[in-house]
Amino acid sequence: MLRLGPANTNPFPWSEADAMERKYPMGVIHGRFQVPHLDHMRYLLAGKARCEHLVVGVTNPDPLLTHAEATDPERGKPASNPLTFFERQALLRAALREADVPWQEFSIVPLPIGRPELYGHYVPLDAVFFLTIYDAWGRAKKERFEAQGLSVEVLWERPPEAKGISGCQLREAMARGGDWHSLTTPAVADMLEEWGIPERVRNMGDEDGQGGWVSSG
Repeated sequence: MLRLGPANTNPFPWSEADAMERKYPMGVIHGRFQVPHLDHMRYLLAGKARCEHLVVGVTNPDPLLTHAEATDPERGKPASNPLTFFERQALLRAALREADVPWQEFSIVPLPIGRPELYGHYVPLDAVFFLTIYDAWGRAKKERFEAQGLSVEVLWERPPEAKGISGCQLREAMARGGDWHSLTTPAVADMLEEWGIPERVRNMGDEDGQGGWVSSG
């Protein structure tokens, strides 16, 4: 049974002081979140600090809306996408609440990143679109958003080696039976264990013959 997860300890405390940086009424931020980890939370909370309401767009929401990308060819492979949209939505909700972000101040929706013509069906196009840039894929997304006439704000741009934790790293730790718990929040870790996600990741790796982790973060 999917449990939405009560808050446990809070590694990313949210407070009214964080609202001091708020500049926009609405922001959109996005990611695959396969699997949500601590650096995802730093990214999400950096976006939340910039707006009153944060819309979290979950990319690759289902196989039909998952497309190959020339600048990140691994991101569309099944082993790179072990979690369903519903599971990711539940995990992100639990993680944001664990960080004390009020539930009224965020929404979590699908976002088919490879289908710009569909963006308006999922997210408010008059919002500011936040992103970070580490590589060619980040630059490609910025260009894609700007080509649609969207307002874009880069939260930070850093070299690939400064990216920190990746979903690939977390999935690899799961597949190898390593310490993945320290890479995510307590609430997310509890839910992943309850749902048997480490076993799913291992099984997906066995099916594709690649270990399930030689893939995009």
